[in-house]
Amino acid sequence: MPSPSPSTSPPPSRLWRDRSFRRLWAGQTASQFGEHTAVVVLPLVAVVTLGAEAGQLGALRAASQAPMLLLSLLVGAWVDRWRTRTVMVAADAGRAVVLGAVAVAAFTGRLDLVSLAVAAVVVGTLSVFFDVAYQASAVRLVARDELVRANSALEGSRSAAQTGGPALGGVLVSLLSAPVAAASGAVFFAMSFLSVRGIRRAESVPRRAPGGSGVWSRVRDGWRFVVGHAALRAVCVASAAFQLAFSAATTVYLLFLPQDLSLSGTGVGLVLAAVGPGALVGSVLAARLPRRFGYGRVLVTAAVVGDGVWLCVPALHGSPAVTVPVLCGVGLVFGAGGQLVNVTVMAVRQTVTPDGMQARVAATITCVGMGATPLGSLLGGLLAEVWGTRPALAVAAVGMLVSPVVMAVSPLGRLGRALPPGSGGSGGGE
Repeated sequence: MPSPSPSTSPPPSRLWRDRSFRRLWAGQTASQFGEHTAVVVLPLVAVVTLGAEAGQLGALRAASQAPMLLLSLLVGAWVDRWRTRTVMVAADAGRAVVLGAVAVAAFTGRLDLVSLAVAAVVVGTLSVFFDVAYQASAVRLVARDELVRANSALEGSRSAAQTGGPALGGVLVSLLSAPVAAASGAVFFAMSFLSVRGIRRAESVPRRAPGGSGVWSRVRDGWRFVVGHAALRAVCVASAAFQLAFSAATTVYLLFLPQDLSLSGTGVGLVLAAVGPGALVGSVLAARLPRRFGYGRVLVTAAVVGDGVWLCVPALHGSPAVTVPVLCGVGLVFGAGGQLVNVTVMAVRQTVTPDGMQARVAATITCVGMGATPLGSLLGGLLAEVWGTRPALAVAAVGMLVSPVVMAVSPLGRLGRALPPGSGGSGGGE
């Protein structure tokens, strides 16, 4: 796949005149807000309403993240054979129903940790389907020379939702009620359902070879392709290192903010929301900086700055008037750095991957990277119980810096101003 050059890149308006992409982007944005609202609503309900302890909170978050580890590879093999629109619509409908059921259980006073865990597992499973499908859908619907712009828009929405959703969830739990907070996620998924359902363009689904091949054979093909490609292998290792440490840090963070810093639900929401504007800035910069300074230099620098800023969090003391502005600054820097890394890595991955393997490669990287998050959540809860929140948060923050080190010593750190040559075509099919 040839890499787009500054002289041949389409004007920005070309992508946004594409009705199918607009519907994909709008649906993905709504879905991501629903997903990330639920990610924080359920733990906050467990802590604030049900009095969950650190170990219970870690177990709840691990349950919601387990599908990424257990199912990503299989989902990638299946999605490569399906219309991504069908997958996304079904995932949206299922998640809306599940969160609606959580809202009803809360209204009737029957909500407990077991029902929250079950809901978290189901929502997490369907989110794996949606997230793998939308990444493959972008490649099928968007021209190759527009992929960087498309990814910048999609990843901008995802990163904004990662903080805007939790912020909204925190505010709703604090100011209104748990049923309203859960219902808000269901509304977002319903909006995504309607938007994605309106995509009418036929997808270029990779052709199946005569007789086809078994799902495990296709999983192995995707795994071998990733392991055999130096850049993709480095992406997996760096992603796993980051997600393990970040998931541990997030689990402790959700305890640290209300317990150690005495922040209200609204204060927690504001702090979490600060990553959103930073992510939007990072999304804009991701379309420009790599071609100017080099993909490798941008990747490593953004990861070091964005992850390193977490080191100051465990040292914070004082009233919310002091800590909230500082934490918002941390969120801005982290959001910008993280978004630069996300968009740049996705551009590299999609460029070097054949069309017929896009979903499987995305799922393999998700399995290795995001699959580490359940372990991180359990580790964060355990460290907080044994050492306390401040030491646990400090250890997790140091661990986040392993990821940029991995990228710096890998082929990713040596990438120049042009993306590496791609495999092209629809290879790696059945």
